[in-house]
Amino acid sequence: MIKCIATDMDGTLLNSFQMVSRENKAAILKAQAQGIEVVVATGRSYQEVRFVLDEANIVCPVICVNGAEVRTKEGEIISADPIEKQTAKKAAEKLMEKDVYFEVYTNQGTYSLDPDKAVSILVDIVVSANPDINPEEVIQRAEERTRKGLVHQIESYDLLFNDEKHQIYKLLAFAKDSDRREAAEASLEELTELAVSSSGHDNLEITNRRAQKGIALEKFVKAKGIDLSATMAMGDSFNDVSMLERVGRAVAMGNADDEIKSICDVITATNDEHGVAKAILEVL
Repeated sequence: MIKCIATDMDGTLLNSFQMVSRENKAAILKAQAQGIEVVVATGRSYQEVRFVLDEANIVCPVICVNGAEVRTKEGEIISADPIEKQTAKKAAEKLMEKDVYFEVYTNQGTYSLDPDKAVSILVDIVVSANPDINPEEVIQRAEERTRKGLVHQIESYDLLFNDEKHQIYKLLAFAKDSDRREAAEASLEELTELAVSSSGHDNLEITNRRAQKGIALEKFVKAKGIDLSATMAMGDSFNDVSMLERVGRAVAMGNADDEIKSICDVITATNDEHGVAKAILEVL
């Protein structure tokens, strides 16, 4: 019997319009009404998660920033695994050496040196998960991300690295040039304290090695007295692999990469066909 359900956001819970469908919301509420713990596990910051979940009026715990931070349904921080500041600086230097743009995710929010590129990085994530969508529609939604203060412009990342109030959760790098991106990824291999994954065709998600969705989910269910074998996880991308490999029931979205589908127990419908709702209703 499934006692916990974990769902990714982009390309999974969210449709191509970056919204939670009525069908997905209804299935989540039904699961919660039956006493099943539902948790969102995403690469997004908590502020970005709440922006979307508040629109849908969904209340649940959240595993944020690929597992770097876990929050209760009330928004209280349960645990955090930031990147050590000196390691974050070294990673930033390596990305800059390769001329790769990146954003910095902290406990205070998301920061960018270039708001226009901040739009591009979200467009890449959304279009990678929804290849048939009109990019112009995604751009409008991504620009809203900046207008509503979900991404803050900053003059230098050193202001974050040298400020004790900021814990560094993630560097989200973006480069359409595959040679530069692959060179940056190879360079980052020297920093063994880090984990590098991806949520889009052109990005790299860089976190503390302990900050992975699967590790965070394992700790979360253990604290709830739930076994991983009684947990279902749903995802579509490579930053979902660590949780899909651990749970008793791994569900790949119909729009997921074939490599993701190959490691899962079940393949559900696409995110535009309410695949999350279908997968949830199958286990209730």
